[in-house]
Amino acid sequence: MSAASRTAPARGQSTAPARGQSTAQVRGQSTAQVRGQSMVPDGEFLMTDRDFAQIAGILEGEAGIMLPPAKATMAYSRLAKRLRTLRLANFSEYCALLESGDGKAEKQKLIQALTTNVTHFFREPHHFEHLKRAVLPGLIARARTGGKVRIWSAASSSGQEPYSIALTLLSLMPEAAQHDIKILATDIDSSILGVGAAGVYDSEVLAPVPAELRTRWFKPVEDEPGSFRANAALSGLITFRELNLIGQWPMRGPFDAIFCRNVVIYFSAETQAQLWARFVPLLQPGAALYVGHSERITGPAETLLGGDGVTIYRKLGGKP
Repeated sequence: MSAASRTAPARGQSTAPARGQSTAQVRGQSTAQVRGQSMVPDGEFLMTDRDFAQIAGILEGEAGIMLPPAKATMAYSRLAKRLRTLRLANFSEYCALLESGDGKAEKQKLIQALTTNVTHFFREPHHFEHLKRAVLPGLIARARTGGKVRIWSAASSSGQEPYSIALTLLSLMPEAAQHDIKILATDIDSSILGVGAAGVYDSEVLAPVPAELRTRWFKPVEDEPGSFRANAALSGLITFRELNLIGQWPMRGPFDAIFCRNVVIYFSAETQAQLWARFVPLLQPGAALYVGHSERITGPAETLLGGDGVTIYRKLGGKP
């Protein structure tokens, strides 16, 4: 529903704010009289519990992400920008747009606004220590004899995770780009994937990267003081692709390691179990699955994966 189709006031009814009231307050009050009180009382736009429930349902249906009522203020603050951009009067109009035939693109904007992209280089460092010590040596030996190596970063956000994987590999195998080694980096947010594909980070973001790796594999960006770009040997190992984890997966694997960290905590228990089960057939026997610090394998996958450290699992049945 566009701004032009908002309900007009009844004849003789004034739309001017009373003394001490803003136009936004009057607009919210008039709508509230019809549809109930706002979940964010001091907000510019009316968002009722019905509006919030509709938005939460869309987010879970499209991306699998749970949005509890306690997150109403956060959702409001992030989505209010969309209402201003679209010149909508309230969240009821926004929900109508989402559910309309023109709502597909806006649903993607909603997902981008409500997903959390908190990440940094070498986050949960014990995962990369395990990768370097227990997984990569065998994979490197295979690659040097002509075999292929495939690793998947399943919620790559702005790229720090797949670059950390690649840097760990390059620390052991500087010539990795000359072999059949590929790291797939996927995320539901196309805009944040662009950051990773560009491979440009400022010095503060790169601070967790060891100095010798930072100097060798990143180069200063001209005309951008303090910014550094991943060089071709590093960025060439990674392919960034948009992917919804609860949607269809075009890749068939098998993968030698999968990182899926700090994303399924936002899913329902049922969706979590389904996702873990979907990973298993894509893992090589003995391949590693790395999960977030608050996450645990549940459902059918529990009998197919064995623990190999803190939040580290291996597919049962052999070594990669």
